[in-house]
This record gives sequence, structure tokens and C-alpha cells, in this order.
Amino acid sequence: MRGAVLAAIAAAVGNLLQGWDNATIAGAVLYIKREFNLETQPAAEGLIVAMSLIGATLVTTCSGAMSDWCGRRPMLVISSAFYFLGSLVMLWSPNVYVLLLARFLDGLGVGLALTLVPLYISETAPPEIRGTLSTLPQFMGSGGMFLSYCMVFGMSLLESPSWRLMLGVLSVPSLVYFLLMVFYLPESPRWLVSKGKMAEARKVLQMLCGREDVSG
Repeated sequence: MRGAVLAAIAAAVGNLLQGWDNATIAGAVLYIKREFNLETQPAAEGLIVAMSLIGATLVTTCSGAMSDWCGRRPMLVISSAFYFLGSLVMLWSPNVYVLLLARFLDGLGVGLALTLVPLYISETAPPEIRGTLSTLPQFMGSGGMFLSYCMVFGMSLLESPSWRLMLGVLSVPSLVYFLLMVFYLPESPRWLVSKGKMAEARKVLQMLCGREDVSG
């Protein structure tokens, strides 16, 4: 069942990025406050941190319906694109307003990943290992937080820590995630069946299960 395991891992990279982002902003906001003189503006500081959650909350209201319409894979591709675009804008951010926009774009990617990755894994994992693979999103999210804290700690030891670099580093794993979604991840066979695409669903199941006979 290597195909199903690899597909689940590839999809769960989105949760790794979510954990990475949540942990990075916790450290980077200390340097953001200094550069933009936000020590006396706690509302602006809180908005910078919360903007990602605002974007995630808004997109989750329609992510399920959109994935039912166009498929799980296209929505995960869009999620990875939002992650990548948001990280590049954070890397560039010349002022607070651009940073808020970048955080919002990043939040759209977060919201899509949080809702669709568990759904995708539940629809592609064989029953024998479905429970095990369903723990991947949480595991990858925690792993992303750990890696991010290590990165922020290392950068904070530099003479002049850069919060833009802390946040912009997300673009590297985001690009990997985008490439995995575009060139590797198959569509959910359950969604294909729901749309009457039985031949495509059979091919995906054969790849995921590693056997020719998937009639059951």
C-alpha cells in the first residue's frame, strides 16, 4: 500500500506548513513590532497574528462545497499556491498593510489544507491503514511547529535577525508542496466515482492499493 501512504504524506505536507506558519509568526512578531513601532499598538500586533486565522476561517465556509464541485486535488493545488504566494509577499512586505495581505493569503492556504487534507486521506486510505494515516495531519502539523521553532531560535542568534526571512522561508517547503500537488497527487477515487468517472477511479485505486484487482 505504498501508493496510499505516499499520497497521504504528500497531502499532509499542507498541515506541516500550517504548523510551521503558526510557530514562525510567534517568534517573528517580536521583530515586526520593533521595525513598525507597534509596541504601543497591540491591536495592530494582534491583527498581524490573527489575519491568517481570519483567512482560514473564511475559506473553510465554502471549501467543502468547492471541493465537491471541482475535486479534492484542484483545491489542494490552490491551497499550495496560496501558501507559496503568501510566503513570497511576506518576504517582500514593505509595510504593515502588505504584511496583513500576505498573512490573509497564507490563511487561505491554511484553511483549505486543514479541511481538505483529512478528507482526502480518509477517501484514499485503504481500510486496513486508514486509522494510522488519519493521524498524519496532526503529526505533520506538530512536526512543522517543531522545525519552525528550531529555525526561529537559530535565526534569533544572528546579529540582525530578519523577520522577513523567518516568514519567507516558508516559500521553500510551499514550493515543494505545490509541485507534489500538481505532479504527483492523484484525485480522490471516491470523488471520481461520485462524478461517474469509474475508469479513472479504478486506475487511481490500482495505484493506491498496489494491485490490479480493485473490484471490491
